[in-house]
Amino acid sequence: MIDLKMLERKADGVGPSYYEEYRQSLMNRGANLEVLDQVMALAQTRREYITKSETAKAHQNKVSQTVPQLKKEGKDVTAVLAEMSELAAQVKKLEADAASVDEKVTALLMTMPNKLHASVPVGKSEADNKLVKTVGEPTKFSFKAKEHWEIGEKLGIIDFERAGKVTGTRFAFLKSHAARLERALAQYFMDLHSQKHGYTEMIPPYIVNSASYTGTGQFPKFTDDVFHLTGTDYHLISTAEVPVTNYFRDEILKEEELPVSFCAYSPCFRSEAGASGRDTKGLIRQHQFHKVELMTFAHPSKSHELHEALTSHAEQCLLDLELPFRRMLLCSADIGFGAAKCYDLEVWLPGAGAYREISSCSNFEDFQARRANIRFRAAGGKPQFVHTLNGSGLAVGRTLIAVLENYQREDGSILIPKVLQKYMGGATEIRG
Repeated sequence: MIDLKMLERKADGVGPSYYEEYRQSLMNRGANLEVLDQVMALAQTRREYITKSETAKAHQNKVSQTVPQLKKEGKDVTAVLAEMSELAAQVKKLEADAASVDEKVTALLMTMPNKLHASVPVGKSEADNKLVKTVGEPTKFSFKAKEHWEIGEKLGIIDFERAGKVTGTRFAFLKSHAARLERALAQYFMDLHSQKHGYTEMIPPYIVNSASYTGTGQFPKFTDDVFHLTGTDYHLISTAEVPVTNYFRDEILKEEELPVSFCAYSPCFRSEAGASGRDTKGLIRQHQFHKVELMTFAHPSKSHELHEALTSHAEQCLLDLELPFRRMLLCSADIGFGAAKCYDLEVWLPGAGAYREISSCSNFEDFQARRANIRFRAAGGKPQFVHTLNGSGLAVGRTLIAVLENYQREDGSILIPKVLQKYMGGATEIRG
């Protein structure tokens, strides 16, 4: 959430004010400026109510001080008491009006995106994302590469038809070698991040309350993207980011505890409300998939340094699997609602003949921490908001796709990447 006090702060004469910077950030995102204007107008109204309330209180106190003297002098205080009662009612109404406006301001602030970091390139679409680096050459074959669903169905290890019967579209059964490969990938990712990168393993709740979704920024703006449990305040998680970020909600950490980092394995459930007609075939855009999430609670002075580290940790998975990929710095038009800066890792899929996103690594700065009230305290200092970072390390289903497509052979079999062979009982290939 954006800090209203920062928006209201005047320019220091050296550079643009926070308000001017934020307004430009909204313009760079292609966002509507109307909500910002509404917030500023309501904030002004709120200040006016508070000023009038404080003036009325001061007058009320001044009048009340005359009562003892009037009584001592034997004078009638009826009119004075009536005036005090009228002032008390006036103060009460002004305070209620200010509180009502404050609620409206908070509700609007909840719908406003994060302020972009200065390093985020300005763009109008994903075509303006900046290529940071490319690792490996796109895999080429002497035969026509198949897409993952063709491979999976031919080997009999992925079944979309029966999943459609059992549930509906955008679901799949993973069978036999595909099921084991999915499990192997998840275990390898968790081992890598916990044993080599220093993250603490976590398996979080798969159901959260509305406050948790509000804390990470999905509510109230993206409620349609979530599966809700009717009649309750419970919702299926769209990513482990939601429960893990809220692990420290309404808590104050010690400065020396930072950074705190978790790697969390979970299923993810997404309604894909805004994805009609996109990636309808295969495993790319499913309602249910597995992911390993990397999450760091950072000191503000270290968050961008740790963002680079977290992104490199996600990249290590692709390096170990020997999959070609590239890192993209998302532009202002393509970056997520809550992110101040974001890298996408895109893996090469030879069957599709394209790079596809396999991880998004974001620095939210204090945007989520302000919503979830997650702070730290330096010795002798006032509490400050932490910075939150997260990224997929990796999306398991999409990595399965990448392995099937990049390691396919002309006879329809699949080589198993060396790093996964110990998790596959020593097997080196998959055959039907």
